[in-house]
Amino acid sequence: MIGSMNDEKIKIVIADDSAIIRGILEKAFSQSGDFDIVASVSNGRKAVDAVSEHPIDLVISDIDMPEMNGIETAKIISSTHNIPVIIFSENPELKKQALDAGAVLFENKPPLSAFKIENLEGLISRAKTCVKKIRPVTHEEKTRTHHTHNFKIVVLGASTGGPTAVQEVLCGLGNNFNLPIIYVQHIDIGSDQKMVDWFNSECPNITMHLAKDGQEAKPGHIYMAPADRHLIIDFIRSNGNPILKLTDEPEERFLRPAVNKLFRSAAKLYGNTCLGVLMTGMGQDGAEGCKMIVDNGGYTIAESEKTCAVFGMPAAAIEMGAASEVLPRNEIASRIRTLSWMD
Repeated sequence: MIGSMNDEKIKIVIADDSAIIRGILEKAFSQSGDFDIVASVSNGRKAVDAVSEHPIDLVISDIDMPEMNGIETAKIISSTHNIPVIIFSENPELKKQALDAGAVLFENKPPLSAFKIENLEGLISRAKTCVKKIRPVTHEEKTRTHHTHNFKIVVLGASTGGPTAVQEVLCGLGNNFNLPIIYVQHIDIGSDQKMVDWFNSECPNITMHLAKDGQEAKPGHIYMAPADRHLIIDFIRSNGNPILKLTDEPEERFLRPAVNKLFRSAAKLYGNTCLGVLMTGMGQDGAEGCKMIVDNGGYTIAESEKTCAVFGMPAAAIEMGAASEVLPRNEIASRIRTLSWMD
């Protein structure tokens, strides 16, 4: 079935070899009022054809289909067309394989006996969020965000592969960046000051400091958490600058410092003026913090799988619906500048 083309709605393709399931999905998404079902097809090959022939925002695909399964479909559509794919499957053991293939979300499909419209509200909500954070941002949307959020702080988190990723972003911020940046990097004990020195030699446009307890963070400077100490924002001075706090509280998910600790403190104090950036890293640290930033009205950027050394941390935020935007590393600095009134 080929549907109508309404530019104001999210254009989707549904791929499932069960006509019954396709019918229920079509009805559920149509009733939400936010989606235009461009194609409803029985296999991955037809889904790829539909994406090639029509402007599509999102594909929802089963895994077990004839001619081309959902894994192969996700690989082709995500890599060739840069369109998000949600894999919807009864087999949770295939989640990792689906995400590795390029799917942005893996959704557990209920058995046919429980496959009802009223049970699909969560999928529909996450589909909306998925498109909102991955669909390319237009100049008009950038301007609207720019004026809606008068950001006052940038919080940054990374782990495996983080130093070189963050170095690229910091260099891209140029001279005279106008916000304080607070940074948590998972790092070995004894390596923190050396890393700060390396950043200062590689990014002369912005000064990095090893954060100290009670320190006032100033605009145009970046403050990195020491190894084995949590870094949070304690309070905001009357001049608008944050005061930093180091703690020896227990590890969070075996991590100290933890990105989540920093992000939660920033979300609590800064609300809709907080900009969070979550980059390459193993595990899930930072995802919950991103969710709190977004829930409090702030904005988050997650690094794209295309440029991550390890996609774990950004992927966890994306799956949680906590990434306002997903960008490759080489686009993050310019986006931060735009959001920070610099471009």
